[in-house]
Amino acid sequence: MLVKSKKAGNHVKDLEETFSVLRKYKLKLNLAKCAFGVRGGRFLVHGRIAALSRFISKSAEKSLPFFKVLRKAQTFKWDASCQLAFEELKSYLAELPLLVKPSPGDTLYLYLSTTPQAVSSVLIREEEGKQLPIYYVSKVLNDAEGRYTSIEKMALALVITAKKLCPYCLSHPIGVKTNTPLKQTLGKPDTSGRLVKWAVELSEYNISYVSRTIIKPQALADFVSEMAEMSVKDASQDQGEDLELAIKFGFKASNNEAEYEALVIGMRMAHEAGTRHLLAYSDSQLIVKQIEGAYKAKEESMI
Repeated sequence: MLVKSKKAGNHVKDLEETFSVLRKYKLKLNLAKCAFGVRGGRFLVHGRIAALSRFISKSAEKSLPFFKVLRKAQTFKWDASCQLAFEELKSYLAELPLLVKPSPGDTLYLYLSTTPQAVSSVLIREEEGKQLPIYYVSKVLNDAEGRYTSIEKMALALVITAKKLCPYCLSHPIGVKTNTPLKQTLGKPDTSGRLVKWAVELSEYNISYVSRTIIKPQALADFVSEMAEMSVKDASQDQGEDLELAIKFGFKASNNEAEYEALVIGMRMAHEAGTRHLLAYSDSQLIVKQIEGAYKAKEESMI
């Protein structure tokens, strides 16, 4: 247990508040293991990566090669994938994003991401049009969780985040930014047993669902790229290869305009590769209906 005060003059008052809670629930402390008035200290965790996980976007995915090796303790072998992951992790740690703390009454927002091996999220606050990261959460999926559907993995990511960041979720309204039917899935009375259980667990929090917009700051660029990677990997194929392309717009664009431009560029890329049959996935109903001809574009940027 750690009691931290923003101002030195408030430390005694903060301790009194903490002790009153302990007395209320009849909890006792071992004085031999207590330290008061310290400026800092070391705290034991389950590993150095675990200690830094809140600062690392999608830490479980980045550390996956290490976990796979450690699970095979009897046949430990440091291979090329481990070395590559280690170098990428060192490079990332050299420029850790600056995390912020929320203010009382702030509405916080949550972005979710899933891959076949892990689920991740980032909690942010918005200030003067800027999106500032507060906490990153990530978890490697076990065999059973890896077989969940995409929407079930999204729900799992939300549940894991709510449990991990319970103090934030209980004291702030949370807006989940997603273009997936997560709210409708959790609200179905005929949904699967695990989803019903998760919906009940999430009901104690003030959670709303809002359409996902473009993540603007560079600090969250890594999380954006991983969400794009997730979409590529979900479009599985029996043979061939993945052709991935990242683009940067030199103009301001809405979320729909960005997805439309991405679709057009993807179609051009497929044409140049000699593709005859193309199956495109999009989470924007507006884009899909416009391509199908059901909707008519009003803005020149969407033609």
